[in-house]
This record gives sequence, C-alpha cells and structure tokens, in this order.
Amino acid sequence: MKRLTSLALAGLLALGIAGFAGNAEQARAEDPIVIGAAIALSGFVAPYDDGPLKGAQLAIADINAKGGVLGRQLSIVTADTKSDPAQGTNAAIEVLEQGAELVIVTCDFDFGAAAALQASAMGKVTFSSCAGDPKFGVQGIGPLAYTMALGTPAQGATLAEWAFKEKGWRKVYVEMDSMVEYFKSLCANFKVRWEELGGEIVGEDVYNFAEVKTFEGQVTRMKSSDSADFVFLCAATFDGPALIKQARNAGVNTPILASESMDGAFWLEAVPNLSDFYLGVYGSMFGNDPDPKINDYAARYTALHGVAPITAHSLTGYSLIEAWAMAAERAGSLDADAIRQELDKFNNEKLLIGATSFSPDLHINLYRGMQIMEVQNGKHAPVTRYTAEKVPPITF
Repeated sequence: MKRLTSLALAGLLALGIAGFAGNAEQARAEDPIVIGAAIALSGFVAPYDDGPLKGAQLAIADINAKGGVLGRQLSIVTADTKSDPAQGTNAAIEVLEQGAELVIVTCDFDFGAAAALQASAMGKVTFSSCAGDPKFGVQGIGPLAYTMALGTPAQGATLAEWAFKEKGWRKVYVEMDSMVEYFKSLCANFKVRWEELGGEIVGEDVYNFAEVKTFEGQVTRMKSSDSADFVFLCAATFDGPALIKQARNAGVNTPILASESMDGAFWLEAVPNLSDFYLGVYGSMFGNDPDPKINDYAARYTALHGVAPITAHSLTGYSLIEAWAMAAERAGSLDADAIRQELDKFNNEKLLIGATSFSPDLHINLYRGMQIMEVQNGKHAPVTRYTAEKVPPITF
C-alpha cells in the first residue's frame, strides 16, 4: 500500500514538473525576441547610428504587425558606446545580458568592431548597419558578422566611374581623413578605378581629424591644384563641413565629390548655400527619390518618430532587420549558425535598400549601386542611380 502511495505521489510530482516546464516553455515562446543595439547614442558618431536605430524600429513595427518572427514579437534594447570604441565591449555585454539574439553595432568598422567581436564570441549574429570597410565581416570579425553597407571598393569605383563617364572629368585632387579605415579604403579604391579609367590625380593630401585644429594647410594645397576638375573628399560630417567651408571661403569653388559619409542636410548650415557638391548615397530622404518605396519609407519613418530621417543610413537599419528576420524564418530557428547559413545563401534578395547578396566568404555587398545626389544652393536633388561596371578586388 505504501509502495502504491509512493508511486502515486511520484507520478503527481512528475506531472507537476512537466506542467511547470511546459508552462515555462510556453512563457518563453510568448516572450518577445530581443534585438540589441550596442551603438553610439551620444558623441560625434551618434548621427550615423541614430537613423539606423530608428529605421530598425520601423522594421520591427512592420514585422510585428505581420505576426513577428517565428510567431513571436520583436523588441529592441540599446546600450550607448558614447562614440568610444573602447566602450563597445561593455555595450555589447549589456544588451546580451538582456537576452539579445541579434546585436546591431555602429555604422563603422573602427567604432563597431569591439561590440561585434563580443557578440560573435557569445555566439550571436551581429550586423553593422553601414560599416563600409570590407574588414567588417568574416575576415575582420568572424563568420557571424555582417554589414548592410555597400563596400568601399564598390563605393569608390561607383563614384570614379560616374565622375569620369557621366561628368567627363579627367583630373582630380584627392583629400583624405586618415582617422578610420573607411576613409582610407574609400580613397584607395577610388584611385585604383580612376587610374584604370585613364583619369589623372593632380594632387593628394592626407590629414587626421583627431590631430588637426584648422584646415588652413589643406585649403592652401587644394587651392594650388587649380587644374583639378574636382576634389574627391574622403571625410565625414564631423570634419568635412569645416574643411569645405574654409575651402569655399578661400575661393576654392572646384566641384567636390563625396560618399555617403557626407549624407544629410543637417550640416549644411555650416556652409550656407553650398553648390557644386555631389555625393553618392543609399537613397534620397528628401521626398524626391526616383523610387516610390524610398519616399514611402521616409514618410512612414517621419510619422513613427516625429522627425524625418537625417540620412539614408536609416535604410540600412531597416534592411538589416529585414535580412535577419528573413533568415530566421527560413532557418525555422533562432540558432545563430542556422541563421548564418541562410544569410550566406542570399542572392539579390529584394530588401528595401536594394538587391542584397552574401556568401560564406563575403558579408558585405559590392553590386548594389548608389543614388548620386547634387547639392546646389543648399538643396539636394537626385541625379541618377549609378552602379559600377568594375569593382577593384578586395584587399584585407
């Protein structure tokens, strides 16, 4: 009798444990999937991360409205690197401790690598919104690291070909900030493609934003190269505006061509009525993009956040969420390795930012094209969407 009673109690206990485990599993299944953003929420890099974060939030809202990922809603948590690469590891740990299954890091290799390395070491897929240097990927971070950017080999080649073939320019003066790998890679690839096309480099100058207090020397040397048809500028919105302003004030009215690191109108107040300025971007955020989907995105972004996107980098934040969600659904799992395998199969996947491809060895895009913008009298207008015919080989 005692034995039967013990068995009955054991059975009830087992049922209770099973029921508890089942309830816990159901609770986990009902919990949102956490996405972590270990990015610059403050400091001089923040303008490059603010838009992608808000773009990611819009993508999350859109995906949640359609039922989420694997039947679960998405949520996002953030941690501030304060524009300090050394803070990246701590920021990544902070979002990982909150259960992040995907970690988004800063829109730059130098400023996002530490956070990405930490997330990868913890076995999580990590995406930079728009790190353009190809080292952000398998070779520089690891097989779980991806970027939604167009790589600098393609950016440099696209701008070189457009300047040579569409504008008919033949002589260039190259001005480069050596502060981060993106600028060095962008300028290097531009020069390779420019000289392949038959263009001439009539002068070059290199500075480091962290070390210069004035651009007087750069402007003097730029002015002396008056035979240049244009200046190719490898800089960002934290240093480029001051350089451009000093050049224009000194009478250097040569056209200037830059990349997506100079996107946005927020800095134009430093150079009132700027003209003869051109740049390649991911899309126009001014409601005049040739693609209606981009204009619709900008309108919905503004409605959600109460402010318009300041740069098209926000598109990369939206599309990295698209890409990860698509891969997770195809994998049928949140397992990072299973998601990696699906991402590595991407072949011209139609994301908002454009056709996106990855492979086991290349976690950055090279053939997506750029929207060329022209700034005249302080106003942005789209010129054409241009894709390079030939991209220099990647060197790591």
